[in-house]
Amino acid sequence: MQLSVCVIVRNAEKNIARCLEHLRAYDVELVVVDTGSTDCTREIALGYTANVYDFVWCDDFAAARNFAVSKASNNCVMMIDSDEYVETADFENICQFMEQNPNMVGRIQRRNVFTRGRQEQEVTEWINRIFSREKFCYNGRIHEQIVRRDGDDYRTHKLPVIVSHSGYDLPEEERRKKAQRNIRLLEEERKQLETSTDGVDAEKKDGQIPYVLYQLGKSYYMLGDYSKACNYFQMGLSYDLNPKLEYVTDMVETYGYALLNSGQAKTALFFENIYNTFGNSADFQFLMGLIYMNNALYEEAILEFQKAVEHKICRTKGVNSYLAYYNIGVIYECLGEMAAAKKWYKQCGAHSPAEERIRRIEEKGE
Repeated sequence: MQLSVCVIVRNAEKNIARCLEHLRAYDVELVVVDTGSTDCTREIALGYTANVYDFVWCDDFAAARNFAVSKASNNCVMMIDSDEYVETADFENICQFMEQNPNMVGRIQRRNVFTRGRQEQEVTEWINRIFSREKFCYNGRIHEQIVRRDGDDYRTHKLPVIVSHSGYDLPEEERRKKAQRNIRLLEEERKQLETSTDGVDAEKKDGQIPYVLYQLGKSYYMLGDYSKACNYFQMGLSYDLNPKLEYVTDMVETYGYALLNSGQAKTALFFENIYNTFGNSADFQFLMGLIYMNNALYEEAILEFQKAVEHKICRTKGVNSYLAYYNIGVIYECLGEMAAAKKWYKQCGAHSPAEERIRRIEEKGE
């Protein structure tokens, strides 16, 4: 099979074996680039492939990824991270598609699984990962993006690959360090973009800067500094952006959660003004339900949660099912309507917070 899978790693001994083991079943070339590990990462990788290379880290993820791509033997490459692993893939058909469409970039589905507040969460997204190394490369110091080598725009296509990602499921101290590193690199990237006079046209800069601001907001959100996250999301959304871009949708929705988490529920009501643009999804309708709920607009909240469950697809697991039912139950419980609350809690299935609330209601004999 004419596909090379590239991985850049550093001190990834906890994850690299799982990542490479899940690729062992496929007839693909493995390329691993180590950026300065001090643990057993390199030795583990050598157990799966002889194509293990060293790269001197220079605070530039794009440079490391481009180095990895340069070591691939095949023109068609797929990039994967060490904290990801392939669940399912049809690489044979993918290679055929990419051979026929070398000017397109393939998108893969990633399941982000992590725990917050003792509850497992899952968010699904589509990310650009498969491309022709002759036509494309990476650009950006951090949260790097695939760009055409000739600078032109390109089309994408969703391909049959599903990967799981555990990189957000970190201990608090590791999560803090990762966010702080990201913020440092992103601020350097932002400064470089804003002061650049090397021929980058204004339109491209206006496309790159809001993406950096979005990632800064996400990094502060990861730190739990929701007020700063709001500031960066607000700056990012001040640009004229295409609302169909996935990162723009995510920026809007994360901004809404940041407003709620920073005690700005009343301010978040302005999301009513963007409902026509972003409101046709379970994720946005669920968020809108929370905004109304936090403003004691209970009828409006219930309506939004009920709209959310009508969708078959969602990015955040549960917003179109048990999480929506649970919040409706909470509203009825707060209103003292225990029979209605129990009815909605029971629709949550094995969602443990709902089971706990049912138990408490029944203990009170209500």
